[in-house]
Amino acid sequence: MNIFQETVIITGAGSGLGAATAKLLAKAGAKVALLDKASHALEHLTRQNHGVAYQCDITDEIAVKAILDIITQELGAPRICINCAGIFDAKRIIGKHGPMLLDDFRDVININLIGIFNIMRLVAQKMAELPVLNQDNERGVIINTASIAAYEGQVGQVAYSASKAGIIGMTLPAARELAQHGIRVMAVAPGVMDTPMMAQTSDAVRENLAASIPFPKRLGHADEFAVLIQHIIENNYLNGSVIRLDGALRL
Repeated sequence: MNIFQETVIITGAGSGLGAATAKLLAKAGAKVALLDKASHALEHLTRQNHGVAYQCDITDEIAVKAILDIITQELGAPRICINCAGIFDAKRIIGKHGPMLLDDFRDVININLIGIFNIMRLVAQKMAELPVLNQDNERGVIINTASIAAYEGQVGQVAYSASKAGIIGMTLPAARELAQHGIRVMAVAPGVMDTPMMAQTSDAVRENLAASIPFPKRLGHADEFAVLIQHIIENNYLNGSVIRLDGALRL
């Protein structure tokens, strides 16, 4: 798919992977709708003309429907959707104060998995109503962000790993189902990326993680994620798969 002048929705666009992707796709000529729960996080992107900001809670069905209608009116119906929204909450199943609160597990699943599915289903409906683009009869592409924690989750990551495993589990059946509408579905599973989330850890932790990566021995860059997203959009034969972006790291 040609990115130029197409409407792109990016969730979790306020920082990290989402922000880097917004910058790259805006540079490629896309009309970028920046979605984030924290509106202030989008200010720098809008000031730099990297997109139009929309405050949105992806778990709120009514709010998402309303935002998609506004985006369609202001920018055009979306053909590209990149879901980077998510939270990380490290807690043990049995901690110092007893078992993990069920609400803590539920919150991670609700945002990282159910929220992403909410966006997927509503965006897919918009895409399915569009005319086909090319000889492949393509209408759109949806790319979700998983994590290598889905495969190799660590202690304290049970909720996060479960949510990201759900993203991976949705990829192939969603691609098969939406194929009849000319919509591709892909996922990217990043490794240890140099994002604001990782910046919360100590220098020692970051250095140890970097040393464990086979090659290159460093944290991944958000720009590298963005470049991969652009390639997935432009390569019509990528569908129904999960691509690891991790420097061969196996946790």
